[in-house]
Amino acid sequence: MFNKLSNSWELVKASAQVLKADKELVVFPLLSFGAFLLTLVVFFLPLAFFNLGSAFADSSGVATVEIMAYVFGFLFYFITTFIMIFFNSALVGAALIRLDGGDPTVADGLRIARQHLGAILGWSLLAASVGMILKAARERAGWLGSVVVGMIGIAWNLATFLVVPVLVTHNLGPIDALKESARLLKKTWGEQIAGNLGIGAVVGLAFLLYSLIAVPIIVLAVSTGTAALIIAAIVCVALGYGALALVSATLSGIYSAALYRFATTGEAGFIDRRLLQQAFQPK
Repeated sequence: MFNKLSNSWELVKASAQVLKADKELVVFPLLSFGAFLLTLVVFFLPLAFFNLGSAFADSSGVATVEIMAYVFGFLFYFITTFIMIFFNSALVGAALIRLDGGDPTVADGLRIARQHLGAILGWSLLAASVGMILKAARERAGWLGSVVVGMIGIAWNLATFLVVPVLVTHNLGPIDALKESARLLKKTWGEQIAGNLGIGAVVGLAFLLYSLIAVPIIVLAVSTGTAALIIAAIVCVALGYGALALVSATLSGIYSAALYRFATTGEAGFIDRRLLQQAFQPK
């Protein structure tokens, strides 16, 4: 157990070093969020102007409305899942380049994700299907059933944690990628749990400390009664929370890359081949 904790700490440090070396990696979660907002507008803006539910009910009955709602919901869930996995794949691909001593760019990450577009689409379909099934089961189950479904969801998240690194390094279909991720879980379950808890604790502390500053700023702005100051304070505080969320998402993606690299090579630390080459150059 202590060995796994030590490994997880080394992996967290490696992830932080990658983020420090390539701060532009936060662009991937930012692009993911922007694409999500665009999808939200495309899907739900028409509903704000047209009562589509009533139109379907008037023409085809309640059953058709329910069917359309399920189809609409699944399509939205699938697209947003694909967006998240696509940009996470780009992030992981770029992080793996850095962990191996390269110097990745945002374009490199996007190129890697595009190269595995078919596999990402297949995995997104499977992940969205399982997510919808678990959600439906949780809504229909009692409290005991909800607990069981929740535990199944946790097991699913653990088993699929390394799917994205597998997708961007192998030409595997979704089922084979899931099997490989589950196989690697047997080797890295301790590092996976400890590392994610560690990152979660650090990010949670950062949010708490930021809140201790942000809340008084908003209270002070509200006390002035000036609308411009209130809006400015809210915007600034929201941007700060957004920046913390981006860092958290980026670290999580980098950690999955570092964990995958550890599982497949046994190396937990950060490698910069340029420094190694400089060390052996004649003076």
